[in-house]
Amino acid sequence: MSAQNSAGIQTLLDAEREAQKIVQQAREYRTKRVKDARSEAQKEIDDYRKEKENEFQKFEKEHSSGNKKAEDDAKVETDVKVKEIGQIGEKSGSEVVEQLITAVTNPKPEPPRVRA
Repeated sequence: MSAQNSAGIQTLLDAEREAQKIVQQAREYRTKRVKDARSEAQKEIDDYRKEKENEFQKFEKEHSSGNKKAEDDAKVETDVKVKEIGQIGEKSGSEVVEQLITAVTNPKPEPPRVRA
């Protein structure tokens, strides 16, 4: 009986060791799957981020070109106006200076008006 009990106990111990191996393999497999899932999720996040960054770059490029055109148009218009003002100054600048000198050297005093 003792040999039979010993063989039964040994069989149980072997079965327990085998079960521990199976549990350990299951844990390793689960850990590997979790790591794989994390790396796959990170890859998807990175791909999505790149896609959105490209969309933003495209959007910015399309809309900033309109601003550039508006800036260029404003610069051309400003340059034209500055030239125009310069030409008016050259043409009538001496007349304006004479009017200022006359106004300063020939004052016409007037009494202040009282507002009611």
